[in-house]
Amino acid sequence: MSDRIRRRFCEIVAEDRVLEQEPMARHTTFRIGGPADYFVELESIDEVKAAVRICQEENLPWFVLGRGSNLLVSDQGYRGVILSIYKGFQKVEIDGEILTVQAGTLLTTLSGKALDASLAGMEFASGIPGTVGGAVVMNAGAYGGEMKDIVRQVTVLDQEGIVRTLTGEEMQFGYRTSLAKKKGYIVLETVLELQHGQKEEIRERMQGLKAKRIAKQPLEYPSAGSTFKRPEGYFAGKLIMDAGLRGAHVGDAQVSEKHCGFVVNTGHATAADVRELMRQIQEKVQEQFGVRLEPEVRFLGEFESKE
Repeated sequence: MSDRIRRRFCEIVAEDRVLEQEPMARHTTFRIGGPADYFVELESIDEVKAAVRICQEENLPWFVLGRGSNLLVSDQGYRGVILSIYKGFQKVEIDGEILTVQAGTLLTTLSGKALDASLAGMEFASGIPGTVGGAVVMNAGAYGGEMKDIVRQVTVLDQEGIVRTLTGEEMQFGYRTSLAKKKGYIVLETVLELQHGQKEEIRERMQGLKAKRIAKQPLEYPSAGSTFKRPEGYFAGKLIMDAGLRGAHVGDAQVSEKHCGFVVNTGHATAADVRELMRQIQEKVQEQFGVRLEPEVRFLGEFESKE
């Protein structure tokens, strides 16, 4: 079984891009996660379509991964196929105020290219450590800006293996969600519209937001960014702080002392450590304030439930 599946993937991509028992700690910003059965690095839309078809025909679970910046992978890893749309999916074309961007492009890289072209509108994303594909799926946002503000068109692969083009409106963007997230579509490419601006003004805004991030966020530790979604009418970090949980930890998983909205990996945290700490946070915040915190971090693999 294993040899046949590997051979099938090697028919569509080079052998060195098909990895078995690949530790997912190497591919997440949390630096946590056990091995995936298969890790396949893809570099074109045709390769993505072919890889998905193999997974479907072999009845294999599959998960699309960018940089792994919003993900907690189980210590047991993933019993299926990781389809990596990252290193080989980073082409950017700029035509006036229109940018056509492949899904694996880092937001930090794209923001730099926008700056070089004197294009404004990407500043909010200049410090978000994920890819464009993940940002579109989650409608990533920061400091008053969101992807929905600049996305004009998205090319996706749907569950039937059909490539579709959707307008920004058809993507049904909401708070940390989109049609792609709801339907399980794979984002392949997006078209963004920015505005011409003064390069120095754009640079100043980016530097100002960078300074805010450095001052307020625990960038010195591996994490998955904001751990919980913002509850309506509240801020997750303040609720966690007010519940007396600043610095609380399970193993090496810790509520950041710099920003309580982040759970960080201070050394060798396991996924079980992070999940248990999140459970304790939810329990205490619910108990004290009657607010149920919903995870912003996505979970992949098998986790024991203690609820």
